[in-house]
Amino acid sequence: MIAKQLSIFLENKSGRLTEVTRVLAEGGINLSALCIAETADFGILRGVVSEPEKAYQLLKENHFAVNVNDVVGISCPNIPGALAKVLQYLSDEGVFIEYMYSFANGDHANVVIRPSDMENCLRVLKERRVELLAANDLYKL
Repeated sequence: MIAKQLSIFLENKSGRLTEVTRVLAEGGINLSALCIAETADFGILRGVVSEPEKAYQLLKENHFAVNVNDVVGISCPNIPGALAKVLQYLSDEGVFIEYMYSFANGDHANVVIRPSDMENCLRVLKERRVELLAANDLYKL
């Protein structure tokens, strides 16, 4: 249920994203899901990878600033309103979403969520019978 996600800080300069993907590729690590947020000076690549601990070590060895964070993965129907329903469950229980990203996979959407309160988030999702993705399944997407 709880998966490890990498947050990699990147300078806003040409080729930096290429370097990250090259390091991961050379290490045999697959990047399953990602999003990039940027400011004027730097960007943050948040990603789920096939082997988070190995990826962390490789990126550190290659002088990248990287952190590992806990996230939760869910799967919901890929139809209008399905995500809104899940987010309403969380909102009603006071769970703040720090960030999230998603990707469609046929008739389902896979969503990666970083909640402010992981324990409460998981409780709500389980009580409402939201389909949780096992960490290993998320790493293989």
